[in-house]
Amino acid sequence: MSARPEVRQFLHEPTSTFSYVVWDPQTRRAVVIDSVLDYAENAGRTGTDSADGIIEFVRREGLEVEWVLETHAHADHLAAGAHIRDRLGGTTGIGEGIRTVQRHFRDVYNLERGFLPDGSQFDHLFADYETFHVGHIEARAIPTPGHTSDSLTYVIGDAAFCGDTLFMPDGGTARCDFPGGSASVLYHSIMRLYELPDETRLFVLHDYRPNGREYRNETTIGEQRGGNIHVRDGVTEAEFVERREGRDRTLDLPRLIIPAVQVNIRAGRLPPAEDNGVAYVKIPIDRPGDFSQSYSGESA
Repeated sequence: MSARPEVRQFLHEPTSTFSYVVWDPQTRRAVVIDSVLDYAENAGRTGTDSADGIIEFVRREGLEVEWVLETHAHADHLAAGAHIRDRLGGTTGIGEGIRTVQRHFRDVYNLERGFLPDGSQFDHLFADYETFHVGHIEARAIPTPGHTSDSLTYVIGDAAFCGDTLFMPDGGTARCDFPGGSASVLYHSIMRLYELPDETRLFVLHDYRPNGREYRNETTIGEQRGGNIHVRDGVTEAEFVERREGRDRTLDLPRLIIPAVQVNIRAGRLPPAEDNGVAYVKIPIDRPGDFSQSYSGESA
C-alpha cells in the first residue's frame, strides 16, 4: 500500500491561505484541511465560493471525504469546515487544546450561556500523537503548540500539514505573542517536526510572499532544517526566542481576528441567530486590559 497521498492545494488569495484536499489514490478516500469561508468585512457578508471550489473538485474526482480538519482555531480567516461537512460528509476534527482557546474567548466575547467550551462543536478532538487513517494511509496528529495552544500538525503518509507552525523557509515561523502562545514552546514543537525524515513533504497554511516572489506552499523538512530564516539547524532556543519575540513586538493584530475567532471556535459555524433571525459577531469596546494580548494572530 502506498504511503504517499495525493495533495491538491487551493489558495484563498485575500487571506494568503492554502487549503488542502489530501487523498489515498487507491481508495479515493480524502481529508479536507483548513478550508476558508469568504467574508466581506465591510458588509458583514459571508460567502462560499472558495469552499464550493473544493467541493466541486472532490465531487469531480470521485473522492469520499472521511475527515474535515483544522490545524488550529485560526485568527485571520473564517473556517468553512461546517459548510464542507454539511455537503460532503466526514468527521470534523481539531486538537484537544481547542477547549483552552474556547474558554478564553468565551470570556473575551462574553458569549451566550449555551456556548460550551468543551470542544463539542467538533465531531472529534485529537489527542497528542493520536493515529487515524485516510483510506489505507496511516496518519497521526503531532502536537505543535507555540503559535496557539491548540496547534496540530497532521502527518499523512509522507506529507505533513503544519498550519502556522512553519512558513516557507524564507518566511520563517508564526507569531507567538498572545495568551496560549510561547516562542519557547514553538521552538520545541519545531524540533519535534525536524525529527521527521528530511524528505517529508511539508505543506504550509500561509505564504506572505517575501520580497514579492510568487506564492509557494510546499517544502520539505530537509529544506526547513537547512534554511529556515528563524530556526534552522544550529539555531539555539535562546536565539530563536530573542528573534521571534523581537519580531512579534512589531506586529499588529490580524485584520479578521474578531469575526474569525468567534466562528472558528464553533467549528466554522456562525453564532446562533438572535430573535430577529440574524447572527451577530461581537466587538468588545475598550475591554479592560490589552486586547492585543487576547489571541495568537496569523502574521509572520
